[in-house]
Amino acid sequence: MIAQYLGAKKFSEVRKFAWNAITFNFLFGLLISIIMVLFSQTFLSFFNLEPVLFNQARVFLLIVGGVLFLQAMMLTISAIVQAHGYTRDTMFVTVGMNIINIIGNYLLIFGALGFPQLGVVGVAIATVVSQFIGLIVNFMILFKRVEIRLHLKDMIDWNKARFYQILSVGVPSAIGNLSYSLSQIVTTGFIVSLGQVMLTTRIYTLNILFFAIVISISLGRGTQIIIGHLVGAGEFEKAYKTALKNLRMSMLLCLGVAILLFIAREPLFQLFTDNPVIISTGGILLLMGIALEPGRCFNIVLGQAIQATGDARYLMLVTIIVIWALSVPLYYLLGIHFGYGLIGIWLAFIIDEWLRGMVLFWRWKSRAWERKVLVKKEKQKNEALG
Repeated sequence: MIAQYLGAKKFSEVRKFAWNAITFNFLFGLLISIIMVLFSQTFLSFFNLEPVLFNQARVFLLIVGGVLFLQAMMLTISAIVQAHGYTRDTMFVTVGMNIINIIGNYLLIFGALGFPQLGVVGVAIATVVSQFIGLIVNFMILFKRVEIRLHLKDMIDWNKARFYQILSVGVPSAIGNLSYSLSQIVTTGFIVSLGQVMLTTRIYTLNILFFAIVISISLGRGTQIIIGHLVGAGEFEKAYKTALKNLRMSMLLCLGVAILLFIAREPLFQLFTDNPVIISTGGILLLMGIALEPGRCFNIVLGQAIQATGDARYLMLVTIIVIWALSVPLYYLLGIHFGYGLIGIWLAFIIDEWLRGMVLFWRWKSRAWERKVLVKKEKQKNEALG
């Protein structure tokens, strides 16, 4: 919304949208934090963890999940800053948070330099502290760099039309993300049934593949900001071509990185383990990643471009219908029922990403999203009233 209003040069509305979003996400984040604390045991019971792992996971979830409102506010402020084009600032904040988190983990896991040796509790504390510091720094950037001033009135002045615009994009986006996350929880449950070795293989493989995933995420985020500005300014043709250009760039880069990761698979996995089963299975998954990652680019880059136009409801419906009607049953059939294990589940991942990606590609090519641009609708409404 902020990117669209910046593109339309409606600067007076930007501050109001920003503070409405921060307030709403604080309240929503607080609600999620409470749910995490109250139902932590219920959520974790799904994974059938051993008692020792279960207790450790619950402690971590109570601490980190209990302050998810910090992360909700931080992500909101970061999005506001990025929408203004200050993506480098948020990058430095993220890097700084990671450094603080790593140092905190070292001090509190091993009890270095006289700090208490807290294990999993230490990991959770380091995570929370780094998030809190990141939130403070993001607020400073918002005030000093972006120059969005704090007006208490904007935090409590909930204009109905403005609130609806935020929710019209935010709620479908949230539901789509929650649906995808829930499907991953279900999938993790399937993988847990295959044994600890396969679960570990999945974790290590995703850690390695993240080098490719981060490219599509970064280009998707950049595309979202640019598309928001362009459609807000009414430059639909430029927005259409920009998204497709960025998609091609993302696919080529991800494909190249995926190939390099496969070539270097053995030394990469040996950083984590010397288990031959994990290394061999993980190598097969990285080979399949050459097909998986370009498909993921469709969903990330075009998905965020579609969100930026205000067409978030379509993206939500595609995510829910494809994942739950096809993908999750396919995870079970290929991985569990037919006995192909983790490789079968990975094949289902590929089918899922490419199918959803093709649907989103068709949507973008159809240009139906042009009718969903919220600032454009507001202009038409004002002209009609005038």
